[in-house]
Amino acid sequence: MKGTTKMTRTTERIERRLQKLLIQQMKTIIFYLTMLCVVSLALANKAESQSMKINAGGYPDPQLSQKDNDYLDRQAAVFLDTVKSVLAKYPPVLKEGKERSYAKLLMDAVFHEKFAAFRKPAQDFFHSQISKLTKELEGTKITRGARIWKVYDMGFIVRTKTVTIAFDLVSGITSGSKDFALSDEMLDRMVKQCDILFISHKHADHAEKLVAAKFLQAGKPVVSPEQVWRGDSIAMHIIHPERVAEKVQQIQLPGNKTLSVIVYPGHQMQSTDNNVVLVTTPDGITIAHTGDEINEGDFMPDFEWIDRVAKNHKVDILIPNAWTMDIFRIVKGFDPKLVLPGHELELGHTVWDRLPYWGDDAYLELNYKQLKASKYPVVALIWGESMEYIP
Repeated sequence: MKGTTKMTRTTERIERRLQKLLIQQMKTIIFYLTMLCVVSLALANKAESQSMKINAGGYPDPQLSQKDNDYLDRQAAVFLDTVKSVLAKYPPVLKEGKERSYAKLLMDAVFHEKFAAFRKPAQDFFHSQISKLTKELEGTKITRGARIWKVYDMGFIVRTKTVTIAFDLVSGITSGSKDFALSDEMLDRMVKQCDILFISHKHADHAEKLVAAKFLQAGKPVVSPEQVWRGDSIAMHIIHPERVAEKVQQIQLPGNKTLSVIVYPGHQMQSTDNNVVLVTTPDGITIAHTGDEINEGDFMPDFEWIDRVAKNHKVDILIPNAWTMDIFRIVKGFDPKLVLPGHELELGHTVWDRLPYWGDDAYLELNYKQLKASKYPVVALIWGESMEYIP
């Protein structure tokens, strides 16, 4: 019995050793199989990456092949040619038809591509639109009311019988493409047609030193908050009116003309001073331009004066930024006869933040659609277009 027990124990020890060796061998096999999978996957990824590099590297989008880029160029050309045809047949009106809406959707499609400003069809479209605008400026005389042209972003030019006023006029260089931006010659022609430039705030898509310098060199006033180019020598030559609600200030223009201006102390959130100007021309037309006026969250001081503007003033034309929070409340505060929103398709913004003409209200938490469905006449112009206003 003792011999049998001893043998049994020996057998058990041998079996345990064999099991331990088997487990170690299995772990080794699993380890090498895992390493083989990792190496194989790495080699496959490297091959795929090399293949993508071979097929990519095009211009302007380096992640696409040149053939892919060429296709997007051809598509942009077709879309934008269609837009121009629609705009020529259906100019801006108070009650817009579906044709213009479709044209704007095509623009949204073209310009919500990261490298849109670097594509020649997009550049040609923008230049063509602004060339048309400039020719109209050079040949338009106003006998009654006003005509308002949209340039780019919040850049507008308003002409009445007595004056021509530019607001936030820029070249489009914030797009990142020198070939998209307007030429010096085109800017010179526009500046020649204007009497004054108002700049709402310091951000580069609203304040361009090159443009301001052209106005100053022509002996025409430039008006802005003190934050614009603070510390730069050009700031010494710019008018910085008081930012006081309801205080009427006079600004002298060339030709012995005077504008009456109220500079409301607006903000683009807490850190950026944003002049919201209410300008009354010598012939009695009143224009309000809001720049990038926006309050939200716990910072809401500007609605104290926004809600009361219409109680103290007649506002003919309001030019608000369309992406602002509670644009409907702003419009009700001014109670204008005509609303011309701006800031769509700023190509210096990342793609999701380029406000589309279709609005994107739900994602951006806006009430723009509510405004457009209200009693107020809202007309969203495209670059280079104009709208007549008759009081």
